[in-house]
Amino acid sequence: MKIDIRLQKEALDAQTAIDFVSMPEVGGLVVFVGTVRNQTKGKPVRHLFFEAYEPMAISEMRKIAESALAKFPVLKIAIHHRTGQLEIGEIPVVIAVSAAHRAAAFEACQFAIDTLKETVPIWKKEYFDDGEVWVAAHP
Repeated sequence: MKIDIRLQKEALDAQTAIDFVSMPEVGGLVVFVGTVRNQTKGKPVRHLFFEAYEPMAISEMRKIAESALAKFPVLKIAIHHRTGQLEIGEIPVVIAVSAAHRAAAFEACQFAIDTLKETVPIWKKEYFDDGEVWVAAHP
């Protein structure tokens, strides 16, 4: 098994993704951990809410992982995303990639997070003191 995809309401743990991609052949392991920040464009954020169209989101995340394995000389990839309400500092996304050499791991991790934000049907709602707004997770 070279791919680990998760979409869950429970808290994410970066170590779980690291453990999945770790193996003796690995010379480079890159992890991206997205966190909920306390502001957007200078406006204080109270918390976020992530919603996904689960069957399609999981399918698209798997396609991203498969593409990363095909495009880059990587060994394993984990893509984990959270749904539901997240507080400041919590983790909505973790991507871990392992490879024999660091360059491939960096490139594949960058590809995975950028593609996830463009193609996966996950949306976020930002909550402020004066209201809230839905923001597509894609640019």
